[in-house]
Amino acid sequence: MLHEFKDVISKLKAENSRFASLFAKHSALDQKISQASKDRMDYVVLDALKKEKLYLKDEIYAMCVAYQKAQV
Repeated sequence: MLHEFKDVISKLKAENSRFASLFAKHSALDQKISQASKDRMDYVVLDALKKEKLYLKDEIYAMCVAYQKAQV
């Protein structure tokens, strides 16, 4: 996820507890979605999980961009 921000993500996970929490939730949802796909979970539930994951990714991305801008 967001490979172009690999270094920023590492720094933010260590320095920002909110970011670390969001990142952990995103990773947990990723695993849950993978398992749900294998289990053929109801598509409505699966869609809701994917939307939540995307929301978290957007928030993580915004934090990475803000951090990177602040470093310049």
